[in-house]
Amino acid sequence: MKSSGSRTLSAAEARRVALAAQGFARPHPAATGTRQLNDALRRMATLQIDSVNVFARSHYMPLFSRLGEYDTATLDALLFARRPPWVEYWAHVAAFIRSADWPLFAFRMDDMRAKYGADDTWFARHRETVDWVRAELAERGPLRPAEIERDLGDRPRGGWWGWDDVKRAMEYLWMFGEVAIAGRRGFERRYALARDVLPADALAVRVPRDEAVRELVRRAARAYGVATASDVADYWRIRDRRAVTAALEDLTDAGELTRVTVEGWTSAGRPAPAWLHRDAIVPRRIDAAALLTPFDPVVWFRDRAERLFSFEYRIEIYTPGPQRRYGYYSLPLLVGDRIVGRADLKADRAAGTLLVQSAWWEPDAPAGAAERVAAELRRAARWQGLERISVSRWGDAVDGIAAELPEAARHDRADVEPVPLAPDEPTA
Repeated sequence: MKSSGSRTLSAAEARRVALAAQGFARPHPAATGTRQLNDALRRMATLQIDSVNVFARSHYMPLFSRLGEYDTATLDALLFARRPPWVEYWAHVAAFIRSADWPLFAFRMDDMRAKYGADDTWFARHRETVDWVRAELAERGPLRPAEIERDLGDRPRGGWWGWDDVKRAMEYLWMFGEVAIAGRRGFERRYALARDVLPADALAVRVPRDEAVRELVRRAARAYGVATASDVADYWRIRDRRAVTAALEDLTDAGELTRVTVEGWTSAGRPAPAWLHRDAIVPRRIDAAALLTPFDPVVWFRDRAERLFSFEYRIEIYTPGPQRRYGYYSLPLLVGDRIVGRADLKADRAAGTLLVQSAWWEPDAPAGAAERVAAELRRAARWQGLERISVSRWGDAVDGIAAELPEAARHDRADVEPVPLAPDEPTA
């Protein structure tokens, strides 16, 4: 076994490593096309999907944060081509992965089938429904659940089938790897047999569980730059911590990872074990400014966000309006190598206005943060095709930001978005 070494990173160095690994040490390209989008996607290794669409769909945001303004239709073409290089699966929850990486999740498909497809489960009790849905996809190709419902016309419901049964069967077949997502209409999925979406070589390969976990740990460690075992496990939501630890040990022995200590990273009162990827760089500084979605890899694991940035973060979409502290869907504000605050944004498309519903500073927000945030808000408005900006009067950052946006209107608090019924996740 290789020596564990004794390298220590400061908290600031760890932040810069993490942000550089995610692409924030690079300036925005002069123009963003397929190559730049693919590069950013490969660096992250996965792109989480979420149904909330207050400012912009969540999967559009990480590319905007890293690359600046780009045409989302270009990303759609990349993600939803007939034989797409990227495809949806339950990776870090519902997320895009490279189509070629489908075999890495065979172990998860097996686990899903063991849990949801065993005897005396819904799947087992509704075999006739499942077989019928599978046959429909085989005969007709990619379908939305609504297309099956429409084409059945006046056929009486009840008995062995129904709208919820069709949707649920498709979701289970997707989780088990028999079905893949063949694009979306709006945000509604189109389902197809996996053979009709994925390249043949991705379906011909089967990666053993231990090899798949090792490879996923390698990719998470590279995407994070520096990470704890919990960080790496969360990247792909791997629950088998012993398998994650074994993979980290193997990669350390192979020289791909180095054990490090990060100042301030503790566990049970002791320094938390951490690993640095061999490709990680420690920039002298990070000069980024970005709006982050709550589902960006930089902040999606809340424990890591707090450890890296001293940033306590919870989204409040399921909190009744009067009880919200920061707003319905607040976005972390990155300036330099710190998260300096959060802003609750809403695109009022009918009025052509970007609404800053609230904005708040973190205790150590630096001087000049308001100017950088204001510039990002202008960029965000342009990206979304919004002609105006209006800043509310709720939050300790709104006046400072508004002062840097002399063209912006002001409005009173209007935190009235409904609480969503359910997140975008498998029916099960």
